[in-house]
Amino acid sequence: MHWWLLTYLVLGLFVGFFAGLLGIGGGIIIVPLLLMVFSMEHFPDDRVLHLALGTSIASIVFTSMSTVWAHQRHHTVRWDILRKVTPGVVGGTLLGTFVANALPSRYLAIFFIAFAFYSAIQMWLDIKPAPTRQLPGWMGMTAAALLVGALSSLIGVGGGFLAIPLLTMCNVPMLNAIGTSAAIGLPLALSGTLGYIYTGLGKDHLPALSLGYVYLPALAGIVIGTFVTVPYGARAAHRVPVTTLKRVFSVVLIVLATKMLASLF
Repeated sequence: MHWWLLTYLVLGLFVGFFAGLLGIGGGIIIVPLLLMVFSMEHFPDDRVLHLALGTSIASIVFTSMSTVWAHQRHHTVRWDILRKVTPGVVGGTLLGTFVANALPSRYLAIFFIAFAFYSAIQMWLDIKPAPTRQLPGWMGMTAAALLVGALSSLIGVGGGFLAIPLLTMCNVPMLNAIGTSAAIGLPLALSGTLGYIYTGLGKDHLPALSLGYVYLPALAGIVIGTFVTVPYGARAAHRVPVTTLKRVFSVVLIVLATKMLASLF
């Protein structure tokens, strides 16, 4: 067990830096890595992805708090946006956890891979929005928040993979999009964690020390690691050119999504 705890700690150190750098909560990186580690631990195939999703989104509760604090010190969090989208994000996230519980692991993996590639291509091409485009009104913001929450809980991420592209499409500066995305990840992760715990309670074939679909040893190791490296990633985000940030984001997504795609076959 202690070797696996060390593995989860190293995973947390790695993920924390990218969470701080890119404001993505880390889930887009955590899920495929947890999937590999859980498979090595011989967790049941029919539960392994659900456990990876639940554990990932639970870890984002802690990652988001650390990341938001780090970015707020640079005044890049748009709290006005957070207030508008929180109700929709929470509602969409809870809905997504119940849908995820009903889907086989293979379909969840396909959802994850498709949206990872979508986000990567959009960031790599750096498509510029029309200069007159602004954030939508209340209905538009709520609809977008529902979408971000539902899809994020389906694939166990903090919402940054969708929130960052959506915000930059509306001419929110990249650094503000990163900081605000990290803040959006907190209510999303809280509601998602509750959903994955509830839907996983009483399920068979779960490993010991699981709380629903949240595997507590992995959660502990990841959280400790991310608290160490998130501040370094956030500082780096304010020193690296925006175009470079987008390219780093896209490369990380492509590598991990390709690895997951290969594992399906």
